[in-house]
Amino acid sequence: MTDTNRPPLCAPLAHPLVVIPARLGSTRLPDKPLADIHGLPMIVHVWRRAMEAGIGPVVVAAAEQAIADAVTAAGGVAVLTDPNHPSGSDRVWEAVCRVDPAGRHDAIVNVQGDLPTIDPGAIRAVIGPLGDPTFDIATLGAVITDPVERTNPNVVKAVVEMAPGRETGRALYFTRATAPWGGGPLFHHIGLYAYRRAALERFVSLTPAQLEQREKLEQLRALAHGMAIALARVDIVPLGVDTEEDLDRARRMLAPSPVP
Repeated sequence: MTDTNRPPLCAPLAHPLVVIPARLGSTRLPDKPLADIHGLPMIVHVWRRAMEAGIGPVVVAAAEQAIADAVTAAGGVAVLTDPNHPSGSDRVWEAVCRVDPAGRHDAIVNVQGDLPTIDPGAIRAVIGPLGDPTFDIATLGAVITDPVERTNPNVVKAVVEMAPGRETGRALYFTRATAPWGGGPLFHHIGLYAYRRAALERFVSLTPAQLEQREKLEQLRALAHGMAIALARVDIVPLGVDTEEDLDRARRMLAPSPVP
């Protein structure tokens, strides 16, 4: 189990809301949120991990009724959202506006719906850096240990200004290239985000940036418009389920322990 329960930079915000965006339209793994993992849909496993984090209420932002039904059948809360949203961030913001129109929650944590094995500690870790008022958004990264990942364009690298001995730094750029140059660690970016509520509202109103479209990385929009992103270091990259092979691996990881 990863050690992600490190102290935050300073006290976290008081009232986070966790939102899990989910839709059925995956091209590589159709109906992915409903994929069976030991008798439960994958989205229910993600919801359970988010609940175990214990940082605030959890809502699934569902693009289709079948996803909402699966979550509510398990005892969770789901909101049906516009299936035509261009991104998960837009889906999350719609859900926030619907479940919390009065603005009681001052931070929003976006947990991707294809992370059934995520450590709840990672969800707790991402909210901590927002205790620093200079940051608008927080995310996670892990030091790359597999040499193949250094040059793999499917592994997004975070270029981070992080002082020696610190566990949180300022993200300067995100790229599919091998960066930065020279000695020192490279960070594998983990697509888990915490936003100040006002920052998320602003983000979804912004025009996509040129580098965002070139790198196919939505977070570059925030940097292009002057928003500050913190990156907290964790030890393990969670398994994202995108293929049948990933799904088989998740099933093995979540297999019940044998009865003695």
